[in-house]
Amino acid sequence: MEYGLLVMGAPYRSAAPHSALRFAQSVLNKGHHIKGVFFYQEGVHNASQLMTPPQDELNIREAWVELHRQYGVSLDVCIAAALRRGVMSESEAKRHGQVNFNLESPFELTGLGQLLELQQRCDRLITFA
Repeated sequence: MEYGLLVMGAPYRSAAPHSALRFAQSVLNKGHHIKGVFFYQEGVHNASQLMTPPQDELNIREAWVELHRQYGVSLDVCIAAALRRGVMSESEAKRHGQVNFNLESPFELTGLGQLLELQQRCDRLITFA
């Protein structure tokens, strides 16, 4: 089975990102595939490299990066939702006259069209809100 994940909850504020990550790890361990993860609304904060949780807590961003490293899962971030919330890549920061940025690879800023494409490429799109 091929899954896509839509993550709409902010890390450390909502259980959605952690639940999505556990779901992804579970289905991958059972031999299924994750075609991609799309971060939308408050979920875009999962991509911020400025998160610094205490050492004894899960660093959810690093956990998503590890999922990408191990399984090649794409990590797409809605550009409109991200910019609205101050999450931006280096190129977007330059484009908008900002000095700093907080989003780097493997996270990628994309449009909602990428979410629709993900939905079409997988058997199930699971929403975590």
